[in-house]
Amino acid sequence: MIRLFFVLFVICLSGSILAQSNRTLPFFSPGSECESDWLVNRPNSKAGAFLSLDERDIILWNGLARRTFRIGANLACYDYRNLCSSEQLLRAVKPEARIVLNGKSYNIGGLYGQKQQGYLLPEWVDALAGKPEDFQLASWEVKKISPRINWKRNRWASNQMDATGVELVFQFEHASASLEGLKVFVHYELYDYLPLICKWVTITNENPSGKSFVVDKIVNEILAAHEEESAVVGHPDRMKKPHGIYIESNYCFNNAMRAELSDQSTHWIIDSSYTSQVNYDYNTPCVLEVFPGVGPGIVLGGGETMESLRTWELLLDSYDRERSGLARRRMYRTITPWATQNPIFMHLTTTEPAVVRKAVDQCAETGYEMVILSFGSGLNMEDTSTANIAKFKELADYAHSKGIGLGGYSLFSSRRISDEDDVIDPVTGLPDKGAFFGNAPCMGSKWGLAYLAKLRKFIEETGFDIFENDGPYPGDVCASTSHPGHKGLADSQWRQMELQKGLYRWLNEKGVYINAPDWYFLDGTHKIAMGYRETNFSLPREEQVVMNRQHVYDGTWEKAPSMGWMFVPLTQYQGGGAAATIEPLEEHLDVYKTLMMQNYGAGAQACYRGPRLYDTDKTREMVKSVINWYKKYRDILNSDVIHLRRPDGRDWDGIMHVNPGLKEKGFVLLFNPLKENITKQLKLPVYYTGLHEKATLTDEKGRKTVCDVSRDYEISVEVTIPAQGMRWIIID
Repeated sequence: MIRLFFVLFVICLSGSILAQSNRTLPFFSPGSECESDWLVNRPNSKAGAFLSLDERDIILWNGLARRTFRIGANLACYDYRNLCSSEQLLRAVKPEARIVLNGKSYNIGGLYGQKQQGYLLPEWVDALAGKPEDFQLASWEVKKISPRINWKRNRWASNQMDATGVELVFQFEHASASLEGLKVFVHYELYDYLPLICKWVTITNENPSGKSFVVDKIVNEILAAHEEESAVVGHPDRMKKPHGIYIESNYCFNNAMRAELSDQSTHWIIDSSYTSQVNYDYNTPCVLEVFPGVGPGIVLGGGETMESLRTWELLLDSYDRERSGLARRRMYRTITPWATQNPIFMHLTTTEPAVVRKAVDQCAETGYEMVILSFGSGLNMEDTSTANIAKFKELADYAHSKGIGLGGYSLFSSRRISDEDDVIDPVTGLPDKGAFFGNAPCMGSKWGLAYLAKLRKFIEETGFDIFENDGPYPGDVCASTSHPGHKGLADSQWRQMELQKGLYRWLNEKGVYINAPDWYFLDGTHKIAMGYRETNFSLPREEQVVMNRQHVYDGTWEKAPSMGWMFVPLTQYQGGGAAATIEPLEEHLDVYKTLMMQNYGAGAQACYRGPRLYDTDKTREMVKSVINWYKKYRDILNSDVIHLRRPDGRDWDGIMHVNPGLKEKGFVLLFNPLKENITKQLKLPVYYTGLHEKATLTDEKGRKTVCDVSRDYEISVEVTIPAQGMRWIIID
């Protein structure tokens, strides 16, 4: 009887949903699909939501990606295709999401009964059915994408536009009286002009009695993907994961400086229901599930809403590292446009007012744009006394009068506060080095909450423009039950993450630029370390030069240049003595200029750390000339990098910026680490410049050469690179 009632309920519900679909969605009539390379030419098609001609499906489509949902016995995604590679990502139907409430697991949507799990035919979907114990589709709506962060466009950026596209929201409810008023929303965003979908879940508690629910877990994405390799035996941890989709969420931490290594939510698991897989032990990692490894463990009270983490799914069409990296960089430029800001800054090692004013004056004179009061400078933003705020407001006001931004450094983690406020180890029950950095405060402790409040007060009242946060929240769990910012162990990671991300979103919307050595880009940070070992800066100067180029070369495969900072200690840093030091600056002007040229030439801002930018007129003119050169070519130097040859100290090395949307389509930088000139016939790949027939090359002396582009999109050019020098060439 219960089953019959459920079937009748679904039939009635499906009819109302389809009626809604007929009223609001256009019928699907696909336009051109992947008519040209989206990484070179912007597609004509924009994202939209459509109704299939038989009125049974809702289709998300933008000419590059397609995701199709069957509405009937319940909601299920049965088609997910990369339209550029024609690759079908799905082999089986899975639930839309899964939540665990009060210890019990519930599927959100989904259809059951698919016998063959190795592939899925559309005609099989009609034979599948939902289950009464699942959350069922109640309604849906389509709207335009809304900005996640209302960031201030108060400085130069290579992209000033927010992402555009369409959002599709499915609402689910449960027939059980025990879950009355609990609504689950599954959100999809499909972006214009790139094969990218964002997915997340929100849960709203509208229980009429105000009943609370413990949200133990939210799995916001479940995809049955095809296997990447044919492995008869093998452990899933050692087997390849599907390459056709790149996953990134806004739940990344651990100071790895790379998204994949910082990721805490992407899980490729085995599927024992897939009995036709090659692996004899069913160990193929072919189901994607996205959820945080800990928590959230949130108590959701009456009238409250919570949002899961967000997952971005980028469809890839190649194994080529450069192409896949370009796709990711385009993703970041689109969904985190604030990270394309790239202000020119120095690191000042003192807060002595006269020295700060002098540094500001030097920045204004040479074209720098910001001063960061560095670690060890004496800045303490936790001191919100009237006198301290007045001191730094006066300095910030002076900097602003010169057109310079001022900000500074604060350490959160890797410090000991107190037994009451530190992270409590769940194993020992003590604050005994159970944190990522050993000892660390809990952000949900009284001290942690006060720390956040003090930062906000200090920055707002001083008018600081840049915030450098060292040791941001790295994912520590905390077993304390007395910290006001979380209830216990289960919700400790989630709550601390929300506090940290909330600070960054607030700062971003205030127009404050954020350097943070962890992957919080998707929640508002602007820059992370390019990737380097700090002790390398105590090496001899000539070694630092080569290592510096290696770090930039390696750090720009996935990051856009604006997303990573480098480091140039002008004064001694962690030892090394005179051989490692650039001060006095005029005495080492060649090294100083080389480091500036190769950093700015790569589009990478470095932390030039010291008490000054120049010591003599000659040094000032050098610094000024490099900054003027950088600003002249700022657009192309902040464009994506094509990797030509990695620095090894044995031969030439180089990179090339590409941007088919600019007048300067390419910018080549070539370096010679040897003590004699190098003359080479180089082949330069120009495919991503958009120049596919002829290219005009202009060198630093203004000499022009017209080259034919070969059938494999290369141009051949002879270059001579001076001993321990560099060459640069513009391609248009």
